[in-house]
Amino acid sequence: MSNLKHSVPQNGWPGLLENWRSDLTAGFLVFLIALPLCLGIAMASGFPPMSGIISAVIGGVVVSRISGSHVTINGPAAGLIVVILAAVQSLGQGDAMAGYRYTLAAILAASLLQILMGRLKAGRLNAYFPASVVHGMLAAIGIIIMAKQIHVMLGVKPESSEILSTIAEIPHSLANLNPEISIIGFSGLAILVLWALVRNPRLKRIPGPLLVIAVGMALERYFDLDHEHVYMFMPDQSFLPHHEFTVGPKFLVSLPDNVLSSFYFPDFGKIGTPAFWGAVISICLVGSLETLLSTTAVDKLDPCKRYSNLNRDLTAIGFGNFLASMAGGLPMIAEIVRSSANVTNGAKTGWANFFHGMFLAIFVLFFPWLIHEIPLASLASLLVYTGFRLASPREFAKTMDIGVEQLAIFIVTIIGVLSTDLLVGVFIGILTKVLIHLARGVKLANLLKISYEIRHPDADTIVIRIEGSAIFSNFIALKSELATLPDGKTVIFDLSGAFLIDHTVMEFIDQYRKDYIERGSQCTIRGLSTLQASSEHPLSVRRKTRHKPKQRIHHRERDHGKKRPSNQ
Repeated sequence: MSNLKHSVPQNGWPGLLENWRSDLTAGFLVFLIALPLCLGIAMASGFPPMSGIISAVIGGVVVSRISGSHVTINGPAAGLIVVILAAVQSLGQGDAMAGYRYTLAAILAASLLQILMGRLKAGRLNAYFPASVVHGMLAAIGIIIMAKQIHVMLGVKPESSEILSTIAEIPHSLANLNPEISIIGFSGLAILVLWALVRNPRLKRIPGPLLVIAVGMALERYFDLDHEHVYMFMPDQSFLPHHEFTVGPKFLVSLPDNVLSSFYFPDFGKIGTPAFWGAVISICLVGSLETLLSTTAVDKLDPCKRYSNLNRDLTAIGFGNFLASMAGGLPMIAEIVRSSANVTNGAKTGWANFFHGMFLAIFVLFFPWLIHEIPLASLASLLVYTGFRLASPREFAKTMDIGVEQLAIFIVTIIGVLSTDLLVGVFIGILTKVLIHLARGVKLANLLKISYEIRHPDADTIVIRIEGSAIFSNFIALKSELATLPDGKTVIFDLSGAFLIDHTVMEFIDQYRKDYIERGSQCTIRGLSTLQASSEHPLSVRRKTRHKPKQRIHHRERDHGKKRPSNQ
């Protein structure tokens, strides 16, 4: 890149004038990926198909202009399917439309909380959740998505809405699958699996979801799903209990004739019930946490190495969710898959997000009839594949590599979410993590308070000495102070006085070191040899096994140093 101004593009009008070609191209390609995903996520959430499009349009056109991020894409995400569907079912009590409108009211209330959190600088919310619990929550969401959507992909409706019963009904649905619908579903799944193996960069520019929808629409025409009819399926050696099946428009995306009739207003009739506020808290917590985690992850992909303003981003998402709920849309987050595609396709600024929203709006206004031709089984195959990626065996193996205790927390969180609900499951995972720390010798007083000192031996060196235990629930104060350290220094993390450093803190220190070095500074970690790792993974839990007489820090408060009380 020729100059600094061009190498660090801005989101304002100068950024549009300089980078409109690359942002327009990236926005168009992301639109092709987003269209089927928005429809599928909406329907899997118990919302009308257009609600996903409404959310993505607002996320692109409005939120992109006020957010604190640079190359993220905002819109509905698979991670919120479980929360929204549960809200629709619990609030509607069998009435899908009533549940939908009550849930819109819950989204509006949650959006106000998100705006408040952003204004109160709660962008560090994700720091309070252990990494293993967050990954367990996402894996559980993936399992639930797969369990729900496999039946749709097979053209069979399960009898139960409870997740464990739905999982148990999968063999029955496989034995009673609708052959033509299943061909569409399995074709889409096969395309996604094979497309993941493609390495040709030119071919990879074609979005896999677009191929799934194109093939699904071709098969839909071949099987004539536009007209309801009965067909016979009689193979030579059939494993099916019967051979007569019905297909028709009910297996296609259903849209109103008038796009304007897709807008619905929230109903606050359940605002005084515990179920309503449970939905509000779930939507706010999961949506905010996923937004912060995704935005942080996308920052690492940004070739310009820019950092998002998480507080501003959370406020913008809250404002976007407020508008979406008033128009009948799903809640939105900063979505990781579409954001990754955005970066891969050359996006430079937030205008790519804007263009992606504009393309969605134009398509829905002028080509709604094409959306009606999309088979539900094709959308279900996209979601099954997404769910598998969240809960793949690789995620279990990666967690196991970090340590047995991390795998235990990961699995406990999954079981907790599947057997209760998302909030209770996450709480069970966090409680398990706390109990493991207590069993390892962490004192109760140290659960919420960290002991550390920041010293300046000379003008160019900063030493951060940690004493006692540094764990997920107490290191937020240190994390906030590290964010204020100037660049161009030599930062040294001294862990020789620590008793225990958990995986979440190890992961943060390691990432901080890498980021600080990338900004042209120096950062090292000292004292790791005094701590024993729980596994061979470099970021596993580390603990001092042999207790030696503690050398307490006795320094007066000076301008160059800060003392924190020790509790370990």
